[in-house]
This record gives sequence, structure tokens and C-alpha cells, in this order.
Amino acid sequence: MKIFSSEQLYEADKATVERQEITSEALMERAGTQIFNWLHQRMQGAPVPIHIFCGIGDNGGDGLVVGRLLIEHGYNVIVYVVNCSDKRSKNFLLNYGKIKNATKKWPILMKSEADFPEINNEDIIVDAIFGIGLNRCPVGWVKKLIQYLNENKAFKLAIDIPSGLFSNSPLEDKEAVVNANHTLTFQTPKLAFFLPETASFVSNFDVLDIGLDLEFLQNTEPLAQLISKPEAQRFYKPRDKFGHKGTYGHALIVAGSYGKIGAAVLSTAAAFRIGAGMVSTFVPKCGYNILQTSIPEAMVITDKEEAFISDITVDFEPSAIGIGMGIGKNKATVEALKSIFQKKNIPFVIDADALNNISENKELLKLIPKNSVLTPHPGELKRLIGEWKDDYDKLEKVKKFSGKHGLVVIIKGAYTIIVYGDKLYINTSGNPGMATAGSGDALSGVITGLLSQGYDPLLASVFGVYIHGRAGDIAFGQMGYEAVMAGDIIDNLAEAYLDLLEQPEIENESNGEQ
Repeated sequence: MKIFSSEQLYEADKATVERQEITSEALMERAGTQIFNWLHQRMQGAPVPIHIFCGIGDNGGDGLVVGRLLIEHGYNVIVYVVNCSDKRSKNFLLNYGKIKNATKKWPILMKSEADFPEINNEDIIVDAIFGIGLNRCPVGWVKKLIQYLNENKAFKLAIDIPSGLFSNSPLEDKEAVVNANHTLTFQTPKLAFFLPETASFVSNFDVLDIGLDLEFLQNTEPLAQLISKPEAQRFYKPRDKFGHKGTYGHALIVAGSYGKIGAAVLSTAAAFRIGAGMVSTFVPKCGYNILQTSIPEAMVITDKEEAFISDITVDFEPSAIGIGMGIGKNKATVEALKSIFQKKNIPFVIDADALNNISENKELLKLIPKNSVLTPHPGELKRLIGEWKDDYDKLEKVKKFSGKHGLVVIIKGAYTIIVYGDKLYINTSGNPGMATAGSGDALSGVITGLLSQGYDPLLASVFGVYIHGRAGDIAFGQMGYEAVMAGDIIDNLAEAYLDLLEQPEIENESNGEQ
């Protein structure tokens, strides 16, 4: 699914009106009807008071449509107009007149704090004050209204986007944003729904298809792509019946130091579990027995040093290399990185201490092969690109860094974002239970294993992040958030693959049988 900017969505509205030969008022009616249908399906005529707060722009017009349709179907509705300016959109005015004709009275006009209504905790609040066209932060009594609504425990439903939140630009005042319990957004989600500083205002959301012009949506380059199961299914490469272990590559994992051999174990296991044909693991001597015992499938190569890696020498050409997990920052390890980065024709996954060494030895950055995959956690990312002002500044810095060096950068988080130049891919799988030591090591092994099977670096990153997150979701379903460990994620990669290959049951149209 594509994620568009507010500007692109306005262009989509215009294209829809022109190509479908409808009016913008008809498009607003279509959008409001979708909101009404969602509410009506769930409320089934319940007499709960519904308070609809409408701004005086198009978002307010959507709210007026919803209010009119609810009233026409017998719901207990109170409609308020938040009179925050003298300017009113054309479609707001049209629907203002329609709701007056339907109710035989005008909506309640709000001009100050004195007009704030009493709302019970059992009521429903519909937020239609500001939409994606908001270009400045709410102030004065309107900000106080938003705070008043937030203080109330009534269920809050936002239309398109919570009021006060910008669709694709930084948050200005967190005290001036509606904390919505649920958001019904039109056509596509908004970028703000997935960034740490703004996603908290969008606890849950549904996307409502309002029939915007498909040709425009298909041909317009989006801000980002949302990755969920349907997209992941298209990325999957089925196995060849006559394939053998050589068909699926020989991955090399370079990981571990004294006390951190577990990172090598986890990465190696993940590379195997995701489907690499063979995996060799390069560790310091202290890791030999641990690897041979814990993962008998792996071939183990040891450094001459007992406790750290100093000279990465192997007698084969790897299909992919995953490097950095738990290797430490010994000076000899830095020299070893300089040497192995000379293998320009092999795809790399670079993680953890390899990234920290790069941050402290900038000459290494110039040696990294193009199209390598970097998997930093927030602290490692900050050391690579510097401080950022907000989430949008972070994205711009990462895009610039990725484009300059020709690298895929994975920004780990609740919604992990894969960056390749100006392209953003936002992952939807995963959960808070995956915030556990070793989860990143598992991800590096997953992506290395996919690279070894012939997935290109960007596809391996996008697909690998999804499968890793899905395995975490399955683990959570078995044991809850707190009990999930990195090994559980790896153990459930098989279930994640099976889940990916499941096809939805198709209902028989004639008799409803499945």
C-alpha cells in the first residue's frame, strides 16, 4: 500500500473529480458515507450520545455529512461547529445547509471556552476539526478545546487524521493534538501514523476506500510503501524442486568476541532457519566449542586470537556476509574490517559493533561495498548520521546518507523503516515483545540468509524485516510480550513462512460455504 503526502492526496481528489465527472461535494458525500457505514455497523442504532466537532474546512464538511446521516438514521447526535476563523470551505457551507435542512436547526456554534459542552464518559466524540490540510498549530481556545476533549474519557474517533497532527511534517505542539482512540483515514494511511513522535496519537486506524482515481494512485510516486502480508507474498521466492544446498548459497557470519559468542549463535541460527543452504561462522577461538555444540549444522572457522577477531580469512567465496554482531572494538578488529570490505562483489549485512567501528573510524565508511545493508539500532544510527531534530529530520538525514553512500539503511523501531536513497518502506509486522537482547542479531542473520539465496539487498531487507517481525508476532501469540526471547523469534521463522504461504479462504458466492 502506498503512503502519499497531503499535497498528493489533494491532487488525487482533483483527478478523481475530473476523471469520474463528479463534484467535490459528491466526493465528500462518499467519504462521509464510509464513516457513517463504519459507525452504523458497530453501533446498530445504540442510543449513545455522539458529539461531532466540526471545523470549518473540508474535514468539518466530512463531519457534517456523518452527522446528517446519523441523524437521518435515528441516532442521538449533537453537532458543533468550531468557529476558529472567518474562512469556510465551499463544501463545508454546502453541507452546513444540508444538515440544517435535515435537523430543522443549526449546529451549535462554538466561539470560546464558554461553549465547551458537557460530555459523559460513556458518550462518543467524533473529531472532524482539522484534516490533512492543517498548516499551523491550533492555538488559543481551540487548543484548549482539544485539551478538554483529551481529558474526557469518552471514546474519541478521528476523521482522516487526529486534529492538530500534520500528515507529513513535524509535530509542533503535542498539547494541541487530539489523542484519538481510533482513526478512520481516507484511501491511504498517513506517514505520521508510523513515526515514534506522532504515532502515539493514532492508537488504531482503519483505511476507508473512498474511490480515488486508481490511475493517479498507481502512477504517482509515493512518500513511502507500506509492507504487509500481501506485499511480502509477492517478494517470496519459491524453492526449486531440483535445488540443493549449493543453490541456496553459502553465508558467512562474522560475529562474536569473548562473552558475546551468543550473537554469533543467534545470527547463524537465523541464517539457517531463513533458508541459507550453508552457513560458515567466523569467531574467535573461544567460540569454537560453543558454535559446534549449539549449531551442529554450521561450519566453524576460528581466528588466531582467543578473545576477538583480528584476521578474517576463509578458503571459500561466500554468497553473502553478515558482520559485526558482538565483535567488539579492538584495533585489530578494525583492521580486519578494512580488509574484508575489499570484497566488493559480495553482498554485506553490517550490524552492531561493525557500525560502531565505522562511526569511530570514518575511513571505513569509504570502503563499504555499494548496496550493503546497515541495520543500526537508534544509538548506532545516531553515531552514524549525527543528531536529528525530529523524526522527519531523521528520515531526511538517513535518505541523504543512504543516497550518498549507496547503502540500504534499516531504521529499527515499532514500525521499522527501510531506506534506500529517497525510497521508504514501512514494515507493519512486529510487536513490543521483540524489544529484547539478540533480536537484532537474529534480523542480521535473516537478511544475510536471504542474500545468500539470491534476494537482492533491498528485497532481502524489506522481506527479511517483515518475516522477522511476523515470527515475533507468532511468538507473542504463544507466550505474551514479556516472555519473548530472540531464540523464540528464530524458532518461529518456520511458522512465519507457513503463515506467508497461507491463502485466504474464498467464500462461495452461491451458498456461503468456504
